[in-house]
Amino acid sequence: MKTIFHRVGLLVFTLFLFSPCGIGQILPRAVPETVGFSSERLGRIQEAMQSYVDQGKIAGTVTFVARQGKIAHLEAIGLMDREASKPMQTDTIFRIASMTKPITSLAVMMLYEEGKFLLNDPVSKYIPEFKDSKVLVPTGATEPYTLYSAENEITIHHLLSHTSGLTYGFFGRKYFTDLYKEAGVSDGLTQTEGTIGEGVKRLAKLPLVHQPGKKAEYSLSTDVLGYLVEVVSGMPLDQFFKERIFEPLGMRDTYFFLPDNKVDRLSAVYTPNENGGIDRLPEEEVEMGPVVFSTSYHYKGPKTYFSGGAGLVSTAPDYARFLQMMLNNGELNGVRLISRKTVELMTMDHLGDLEMFFFPGGYTFGLGFGICTDPAAVGTLGSVGEYNWGGFFYTQFWIDPSEDLIGLVMAQLYPSGDLDLQGKFRVLVYQAIDD
Repeated sequence: MKTIFHRVGLLVFTLFLFSPCGIGQILPRAVPETVGFSSERLGRIQEAMQSYVDQGKIAGTVTFVARQGKIAHLEAIGLMDREASKPMQTDTIFRIASMTKPITSLAVMMLYEEGKFLLNDPVSKYIPEFKDSKVLVPTGATEPYTLYSAENEITIHHLLSHTSGLTYGFFGRKYFTDLYKEAGVSDGLTQTEGTIGEGVKRLAKLPLVHQPGKKAEYSLSTDVLGYLVEVVSGMPLDQFFKERIFEPLGMRDTYFFLPDNKVDRLSAVYTPNENGGIDRLPEEEVEMGPVVFSTSYHYKGPKTYFSGGAGLVSTAPDYARFLQMMLNNGELNGVRLISRKTVELMTMDHLGDLEMFFFPGGYTFGLGFGICTDPAAVGTLGSVGEYNWGGFFYTQFWIDPSEDLIGLVMAQLYPSGDLDLQGKFRVLVYQAIDD
């Protein structure tokens, strides 16, 4: 039975390979064996993802694997909208949230290559509101905290490496969550009035959680970088992304705010319930402790706030074009966005021995990406130098240069709790390598 299943699957795969819908936006497809995979072992991905759907842990997912620049696996499982019984499609649109950060970092490095700034420039040179930053230090009961002048200015490099001293309101850090909320600073996950420039200027007036360059903390730094792109390029961030990145790469389904004719392709978002299943989240704003988000901010609301840290939606085939460009050292199909040397710089360890908040063991951070330094410490299959990131709504990717490999999985779930789907997907990809 399994042999018949794989023969049928191979036939469908071959028909897709030579059909019109396989041309254009999608990377070229290949029979898995021609790029060093076992078709039979890759079939375990479908079985595993289907089991999560059957158990009611997720509504559906899209999984993507490419090697040597060709797609070895692209599959949609389950439903994109369970209530409407709409099947998941390979071109379903997902909220990718923090997977926006690598794209914003790319935009910054493109401008860096054009000689617009140096990475060690203080950001106040371009956004003056960051001059004379203060650092908040808790002091005790009578005076809850004291503000000290920053020992040095926040640089563009600090922003790219998340060593700026900024934080996120949703981390629930004492004092900072309240200060960010009172100042109207958005985490980029809900409808937000005004522009990213206005939000960044409010953020610049608030204290830092640590001295710039002394520690690493995942933060709103990439939203600041998004505004930096606007200031330096003279273009709104959405326009820069479209003209300089999305159109050259052929990314036709990636946006901050969806056009009306594509909203019906956006997956619903679910949340675990107390019975071990999932419930659909509403369109209205949701508060879970310090975390505030909305499932509808990509198609409802003012549509003026371009969050460089969390704002985009995309599809698996679309986002894979960006990933393949990075794996190709800055080039895709004859279009070069950045140089090989810049890709090398972005994917180096930029934290060293710094204390890190929110970064898992075995990983460090480059300029826009998490970097695997020790697969044994991570406790999973992988390679030293693999780089990656994920998103708030349960999306994740990795790029493994030593294996010439891309892995990408997209679902829509928050919070994910102890769901181990992403970890198992990674194992199922690597175990299928057969060369």
